[in-house]
Amino acid sequence: MWNRHGRLCKGVARSYMIVLCCEIQAEMGIPLVFAVCLITCFVAVLSYPSGLVTDSCFTMLPSHRNNVQQSGTVPFNITVSRNTFYPGDVITVTINAVGSEFKGFLLQARTLGSNRIVGTFTLTNSRSRILSCNTTDSTVSHINNYLKASITANWTAPTGLGPIRFRATVLKDYYTFWYGVDSEIITSLQISSETCGIDKFCLTNPANCNPTDTSCFFMSSVGYSGGYAFEMSGPSTGYLATGFSDDNQMGNDDVYICAQNSSGSILIQHAFNTGKTQPTILAKNTAANIMTRYVNGILQCSFTAQSNISTTYSALTRASTNPTYYIFLATGASDTNGQIQKHTKSPLISDSKVDLSSFTIASSHSGASSVILGHGALMLIAWMTTGSIGMLMARYMKNVAEKPLLGKAIWYQAHVFLMILTVILTIIAFIMAFAKVAGWSYTSGAHPVLGCIVMILSFFQPIFALFRPDPKSKRRFIFNWGHLLNAIVIKILAVATIFLGFKLIDSTTTLWLSKVMGGFFAWEILFYILFEVNKHLKLKNIYETDEKKTERLLLGAFVCGNLAFLIALLVGIGSS
Repeated sequence: MWNRHGRLCKGVARSYMIVLCCEIQAEMGIPLVFAVCLITCFVAVLSYPSGLVTDSCFTMLPSHRNNVQQSGTVPFNITVSRNTFYPGDVITVTINAVGSEFKGFLLQARTLGSNRIVGTFTLTNSRSRILSCNTTDSTVSHINNYLKASITANWTAPTGLGPIRFRATVLKDYYTFWYGVDSEIITSLQISSETCGIDKFCLTNPANCNPTDTSCFFMSSVGYSGGYAFEMSGPSTGYLATGFSDDNQMGNDDVYICAQNSSGSILIQHAFNTGKTQPTILAKNTAANIMTRYVNGILQCSFTAQSNISTTYSALTRASTNPTYYIFLATGASDTNGQIQKHTKSPLISDSKVDLSSFTIASSHSGASSVILGHGALMLIAWMTTGSIGMLMARYMKNVAEKPLLGKAIWYQAHVFLMILTVILTIIAFIMAFAKVAGWSYTSGAHPVLGCIVMILSFFQPIFALFRPDPKSKRRFIFNWGHLLNAIVIKILAVATIFLGFKLIDSTTTLWLSKVMGGFFAWEILFYILFEVNKHLKLKNIYETDEKKTERLLLGAFVCGNLAFLIALLVGIGSS
């Protein structure tokens, strides 16, 4: 082998053979034998004119004595017939001499990050041979030490690869060689999770999903000497964006965006996100080797970025010393020019900081933390259960639950208790959200605005009730109507806020939470209609006005259905 131990072994062999030749010459006294022995030793041990250099498969370094790896301008280059590939595609690879012919060479295809030998070669002429390095037929070498101006071979791409490049070691003569003669980067047209953890870092949601799945969000990175190679894939009609941050909060993030404009063109943009505002597109964009695709609702982009990653805007022009980052993956709509809009749901965030050059598979979670999910659950309980039942008690159950409890009718005590509980839950949920977000985020759209209005109106509703006029007062109807209208406004705004909130945390392509919430709201409207019809029939004396069974049955059915919808949504929130 052409490593340290291999050179030692060959040195020992060389010494042994020379000594043996000398002994034969001394005993036989035949100069011809000595000369033949020296020539044989030199050819067998000091050179590989036949190209059988499997010992150099991995290092690609020759072990010739006193040879020197050259620096400066390389008088050779590698050209390829195409710079993209699908699995099974054949690429013609040529090593060309530029003003200086060469005697020997070693040619391989290597993955960009892990430097793994991949693919298989076939010959196009009789001036080279195939070697099996690591895998069968993965390397091409010379067959003799004749001078060559060029050499060509065909390479077949396997499945599951990311970007690769062809690498060669070229020997001008026995003592002079160039190592690391590289082709341009060759981009795979297939984004795959097959080599995640082997050749690249990956972040997926759901875990270990296939980028071809319509519900799979996927991001990968490969670090190499010139920068990074990135892949993004996910269901989106607008954009996908990958951000790199020092923490798991938006703000001061280095961002790459794959955005589709109105004409269907897909753009790669480099941006910086300052605070919780729309990212600033950077004038300098070093993205290259770009592949984009939009098929069956899945947006995909892969590219290389020859620039630094930095979470400080001013540091984007110099090397970053931070090796690890939290990774964000967001999606949303884009305008006619490809300018991104607010993301439609909480971004995926890696559970911990990751090294973009590592070969790992990171776990992720929705940007909606447990605190935010708790906020949503409390608001749902408050305005779709306790608040709804409390309002029904006041409007429809006065004649059913008129017996006194602690000096007041049961319906009144139930109404007061449920509505105070609703306000308390709203206040707690409000505090949780603002404590977690620690500021105002444009990405949440109208949701926080409506939430604040609901909070304010809810807070003052019971305060105004403390100053209600006596039931016999002429001004009592003003309070009654004001109290009712304010409750209706709060209810409508609360439902709208919940719908908007579900859009922020629902990571499913079917928007399951929003659809169940729609059924929940329709269920409530249905029972308001049934209660109103029942009340109207009683006023018209269609049946006995003291009949209380109907209201009790309606209330019992409403509460059971309400709780069923509530449990389904709480489970959905917990798993979102």
